[in-house]
Amino acid sequence: MTIRTILVDDEALAIQGLALRLEAHPDVEIIETCNNGREAIRAIKTHKPDLVFLDIQMPGFDGFSVVSGLAEIEPPLFVFVTAYSDHAIRAFEAQATDYLMKPVNPIFLRARIGACLERKRLRDLEQRTHASLLESQSHLAEELSEASRYVSCLLPKPLSHPDVTACWHFQSCSQIGGDGFGYRWIDKDHWAFFLFDV
Repeated sequence: MTIRTILVDDEALAIQGLALRLEAHPDVEIIETCNNGREAIRAIKTHKPDLVFLDIQMPGFDGFSVVSGLAEIEPPLFVFVTAYSDHAIRAFEAQATDYLMKPVNPIFLRARIGACLERKRLRDLEQRTHASLLESQSHLAEELSEASRYVSCLLPKPLSHPDVTACWHFQSCSQIGGDGFGYRWIDKDHWAFFLFDV
């Protein structure tokens, strides 16, 4: 499993250093780097990465602004990168997956990558399960619709006769059943009606 990653930092050296460490990790693919918040929002919306390493302090449009600017889409996993420990609480309040202190410790970085891979695995499993459920519901709805049409074809036509009047209303249910009814003339003096309940 590969985790598609975007790096965001206004310092080129910080991006280069983090990229070098991440390139050594076989499960990480860096798909883009950005040096400001607005560029990061564009890249995230375009590429839909699994993970974003996001610098908190950037001029004009900081890391918190990037997260709030993505409210209308399903957000990726965010690891905030900061030089200030007092940013940690606010980072988690902003729905950060995790955070790293600058300079980035390679041991902590590997740990964060491992945690993000597990989160991605669980998220992918949840999405596959949801998609499978929707597909199953769609198939069931098609089967119920087909069953309703089939049953409607079997029902007798409403009858208006001087001696007998028969009409009915068919309302299909949410599950396929086997109930049914019918009626017919046996001869000119006898009319038969039957109802069965499975």
